[in-house]
Amino acid sequence: MSCNPFNKEEELKDMGMYKDVPSPYGFPPVHARKFNTPITPKENFQLLMQNKKPCWMPVLPIDSNIVQPEVMPDAFARNHGGIDWFGIDWAFEPKSNAAMVRPNTRRLSDITEWEKELVWPDLNTIDWKKDYEENYKDAIDPDRFTTFMIVNGLFERTADLTSFGDTFCYLLEEQEALEAFYTKLTDFHIDLIKIAKEVYGADMITFHDDMGTQRSPFMSNETFREVMMPHYQRMNAAAHDMGLYVNYHCCGNVEPMIPLFIEAGFDLWEGQDNANNKLSIMENYGDKMAQVSIMVGDPALPDEDLRKLITDLVNTVGKTGRFIPYYIETNPDRSFDSYELFYVLSRELYSR
Repeated sequence: MSCNPFNKEEELKDMGMYKDVPSPYGFPPVHARKFNTPITPKENFQLLMQNKKPCWMPVLPIDSNIVQPEVMPDAFARNHGGIDWFGIDWAFEPKSNAAMVRPNTRRLSDITEWEKELVWPDLNTIDWKKDYEENYKDAIDPDRFTTFMIVNGLFERTADLTSFGDTFCYLLEEQEALEAFYTKLTDFHIDLIKIAKEVYGADMITFHDDMGTQRSPFMSNETFREVMMPHYQRMNAAAHDMGLYVNYHCCGNVEPMIPLFIEAGFDLWEGQDNANNKLSIMENYGDKMAQVSIMVGDPALPDEDLRKLITDLVNTVGKTGRFIPYYIETNPDRSFDSYELFYVLSRELYSR
């Protein structure tokens, strides 16, 4: 793979559009433009993940096929409301485009009762190949890398089944019950990751488990290491054995936990920009863990302010070649193409 010197006129010529892939998270569809790139977006992503300089900064909705099949009850409940894989009732709020556990409901009486009270989901009841054929086969482009979304990790699932307050107590007082529950839940996640690879052709898993408030992590490093680390190490090792990377979506101020995420085997961290010093984290840990940032553009932001934001991003956290913005443009009347600006600025930077 070779990143030829940047030929702006040649690389920006009209190459058409990628086919739309069903949007995750209930996001609006991103109509992804093709650039005349020196290598494919998938090859460029591989360079980034191998800690080699990419040809340009990948923008997730442009350079990847993002897959979150709504035949997964967890995905449907997150995007529309309803009952998820584990019988949790979710209420969808259109104004925030998000769902939460329906107030005044609780799926488990106590985590120690999970074996008696939970009906464990059977992945074989879903016709995955039918879903792929009907919704993804004609949309997934083999030149782009494919990322498969899984929500509700170990901590989140426990809190959703019971309550946040009780979950904090369980982490300290019911570690034996959590060990058994997390072992089975990790088996479930590994089986789902196998489906993501074999049916949907995934290259990367984006795995959700938020771990902090705006100010601090939910738990100590010692608790994470003792209760959750072994399960995440096993899950990530299984994904790596399948040839997959794992992107850990973890919101909150989790900066003190970054070394643990690396030790657990996560390849990328999709973290919250306004709760962490992402530039400092990149400078200290970028060679060991790449970063993703979700950026839904403010349609009211003046064009010049957005241009400066993108320029600063490319030249700071992006200068290492280990950063992927999940950028969604929400203003169709911009005076410039924001996706093109990401491409041009990063091509120029990485060509030096």
